[in-house]
Amino acid sequence: MRLLPLAILTCFLSATLPACAAENANIVPGDQKTFDEGAKAYDEGRYEEAFKIFSKLADNEDLAAMRNVALMERHGLGTEKDPASALKLLKYVARAGLPTAQYDVAVMLLDGETGAPDAKSALPWLELAAQASHPLAQFRLGQMYEYGNAVPQDYFKAQLLYAAAAEHGVKAALERLSYLKGWPQPNYPDENAALPPPVPEEHPADLQAPVPQEPSAPATTP
Repeated sequence: MRLLPLAILTCFLSATLPACAAENANIVPGDQKTFDEGAKAYDEGRYEEAFKIFSKLADNEDLAAMRNVALMERHGLGTEKDPASALKLLKYVARAGLPTAQYDVAVMLLDGETGAPDAKSALPWLELAAQASHPLAQFRLGQMYEYGNAVPQDYFKAQLLYAAAAEHGVKAALERLSYLKGWPQPNYPDENAALPPPVPEEHPADLQAPVPQEPSAPATTP
């Protein structure tokens, strides 16, 4: 089956995307060695230690570490659970241009983690992350266009977004794309052959310290 060209998706998002509040903010490298120590502590379940490490890096404006602090506050790992504080910090990092944080903000708003679900407020964050090729953002934005949630229902735009997400291994996106196109539903007899490796769940250790980049550049990981 032939997926839709990603160039069309880029043009569509560029035409509809609102300006980012802090466009071209300073994204600078952090202390990679210390960041890796925090990621290792997190993966080993030493959450309080990981939170302390990331917090120290966050004090020095390490955006990746700031996002990790927010995610740990969001889920109550190594610190008290505080979704409101997490959302505030994620918005700061998202405005600085980090696509993973833009996606995090959108999901928190969509799912109503700090109040009533707010698809309208989530939309611009999803658009930013999707433009930066974040596959899960492309999938969630595709859902919004398929069902007309906070946007006019548009199956063609939904197909473009699902195709982009499917290219990066989001199986649910390929399933929705197949449904909309009238294709047979995909079978996955061989998990490694059907699609590229699936997108991992978002968690602090997924993200490495950022490198200098334009705000619209893709994140180093989904």
